[in-house]
Amino acid sequence: MARLPMTPQEPDDPALRAMFDEVRARGTQLPNLYRVIGLAPPMLRAWLDFAWPLRLHATTPRKIRELLILRGAQVSGAHYEWAHHHEMALAAGVTQAQIDALAQWQKSELFSKQEKAVLHLAEEVTRGPAASPACIETLKQQGFSAAEIVELTLTASFYVCVSRFLQSMEVDLEPGFEGRALEAARQKGEAG
Repeated sequence: MARLPMTPQEPDDPALRAMFDEVRARGTQLPNLYRVIGLAPPMLRAWLDFAWPLRLHATTPRKIRELLILRGAQVSGAHYEWAHHHEMALAAGVTQAQIDALAQWQKSELFSKQEKAVLHLAEEVTRGPAASPACIETLKQQGFSAAEIVELTLTASFYVCVSRFLQSMEVDLEPGFEGRALEAARQKGEAG
């Protein structure tokens, strides 16, 4: 159960209402995460201004970024994050077989060398304290530009923040997402 109350779907604060409308205008259901962050409207504005460009204006393939996000969610046990990004990953071209193999990605033949380099980055950044020089070098060897490495590392780092916030606030999943959270819990156990 959430540690803080959520703001209403239609808040009285006009600035907050405008941000919620902005999210809905992108064809997205208003997530409970935003309704909790909305308790501090300037923080939600900052969140949206950082999160949405990572999602919509990145140059690296969305598929690779969704794999990175799912692995980070799996490692950190962020069930809410996993539940929301599972469908996004499928829509971006990640296969269900890849999702099922994510906990054992190092041994799987379902991932390319580039994808494995990104999954390694996800693990190192999520476990902390940072990506190792060897990890960054592997990304370079796999053809990622300096700008793409910045983008991927920022994405991995941002989703560590997402995970820590979600778990600190115990943000409740929206109806219909519960099964995906259970899947994440099962796969986390396989990852060891």
